[in-house]
Amino acid sequence: MGFVSSKGFVRFVVRVFVVPAAVAVCAGCAHHYTTTGLVLRTDPRAATVTISHDAFPGFMDAMAMPFDLQGGARSVKLAAGDRVRFRLSVKGGRSWVDRVEVVSATPVDAGLQQTPAIPVVVPVGAAIPDFELVDQTARHVALSSLKGKVVAVTFIYSRCPLPDYCPRMVDNFRVVRDRFAARMNTDLVLLTISFDPQFDTPQILARYAASHRANTPGWHFLTGEPANIERVCNAFGIQYWAEEGLITHSLQTAIVDRNGRLAATVEGKDFTPQQLGDLVGAVLDSKP
Repeated sequence: MGFVSSKGFVRFVVRVFVVPAAVAVCAGCAHHYTTTGLVLRTDPRAATVTISHDAFPGFMDAMAMPFDLQGGARSVKLAAGDRVRFRLSVKGGRSWVDRVEVVSATPVDAGLQQTPAIPVVVPVGAAIPDFELVDQTARHVALSSLKGKVVAVTFIYSRCPLPDYCPRMVDNFRVVRDRFAARMNTDLVLLTISFDPQFDTPQILARYAASHRANTPGWHFLTGEPANIERVCNAFGIQYWAEEGLITHSLQTAIVDRNGRLAATVEGKDFTPQQLGDLVGAVLDSKP
């Protein structure tokens, strides 16, 4: 805008307005929201993925739901049990996921209680080799005897001192046990396997289970001969070794379907009990 000065000259003043970045978005553009979650199932033909996800801050609470995949997200290889970070786009009456990445396992930390995860020896979709171990009641339990039921498997040692490692694995299973209480032992079995068999005898595991309120039909705390334990751990991709009085180990939680095939595996500990329960529920409700 110009004006005339006292000396007769015309001066122009240019005013520059800075629009905040949050406002400088066109009305017709999609809104984007990012969060993390656990993959429950995939459908490559339909280009959809079902994810039990954490909350989208300011947009949607944590829940499990299917999402359409668009753009680069369609080319990312996903499997049940993958922990992912993804972007949800919303425009008008449509929503889709256009960015997704598989989150790697938590790196080794100062507690030295987790090693870098490696791919499981048995791939998802393949049969788990049969094994027989002994539970906290001194009963022999064979995987083959559980055929027809969904089996969730995790690994611990009772002397683990860190509450967010082995005890968290047990706490996760306790939440799953409570959620599917009506289906325990008839349709769902939980196996918590110790990789410290020299210390974790059936008697020790019985006390451990009792201390965690885990003495429930259908929930077995298993131990056995070291060679058998090693073979089972290898099948599920578990790494462990003694170090300065503790055991350094990786973390894996696996779901075996009714036909004895590996349906999903979740590495690490950065998932919620709700997400694990959603994954177990997805396998329980899947068609044989």
